[in-house]
Amino acid sequence: MEMIADILLAAGALGAGFYCLVLSRRLKRFHDLEKGVGGAVAVLSSQVDDLNKSLVSARHVSDGSSKALEQLTGRAESVAQRLELMIASMHDIPEPVAESASEAALEESDALAAAYEADAAAAQDEEITEVEEAEVEESKPSGLMFMRHNRSQNRVA
Repeated sequence: MEMIADILLAAGALGAGFYCLVLSRRLKRFHDLEKGVGGAVAVLSSQVDDLNKSLVSARHVSDGSSKALEQLTGRAESVAQRLELMIASMHDIPEPVAESASEAALEESDALAAAYEADAAAAQDEEITEVEEAEVEESKPSGLMFMRHNRSQNRVA
């Protein structure tokens, strides 16, 4: 009986040793940096770092956009206030009193004709001075977004 107990004890020890060997191999594969959980953790860690960087850059971009939008909104509000003041000041201008509707229409058409003639003369003077200035100076940027080009320089002779 003792011999059977010793054989069973040895078989149990061999079974436990074999089970430990299998478990150690599985743990090695589990912690392998390329294929196992260690590799998955490393990949996930690098992805978290990349996502944090992209989140920071997106936050900077959104902050810049919100600041630009606030500036544009402020400018639009100030322009709206000026327009409201201009419209309000138009109510203060007295309307001309005419003796009859035909005389008022005649005076209005004469005033419009004089204004058109004055605008045409001013435009011609302005074109002449622009051509002279363009020949003397190179074209300079006129604003943040637009650049004025000299048309005579763009033509091919």
